[in-house]
Amino acid sequence: QVQLVESGGGLVQAGGSLRLSCAASGGTFSSYGMGWFRQAPGKEREFVAAINWSSSSTYYADSVKGRFTISRDNAKNTVYLQMDSLKPEDTAVYYCAARQAFGGTFNAHRGAEYDYWGQGTQVTVSS
Repeated sequence: QVQLVESGGGLVQAGGSLRLSCAASGGTFSSYGMGWFRQAPGKEREFVAAINWSSSSTYYADSVKGRFTISRDNAKNTVYLQMDSLKPEDTAVYYCAARQAFGGTFNAHRGAEYDYWGQGTQVTVSS
């Protein structure tokens, strides 16, 4: 059973930065596609960013492109989300997710693509 634990959330002023981490255990992390999603109060969960198993491909939502950077360290079984130039509209609970299937088309933006989810970490951006 794969477990994902997010950390690094908190309260930050607009224009500031945060770095989220997601540590994985119980599986073969180096073969998983990994994604970050977020859910704001009263809104549906939305895709933020994703990275394939080798880091050769990354994917971003238009709303975060140029401000957020996803990366991974397979030796540490960890995926990161560097968030810069934060805006109040980035306020949400951020979840990491793991796609267990290896190969094939990685529909990174689709929540149904992922097999495992973390519990989430709160990010609050004040204006």
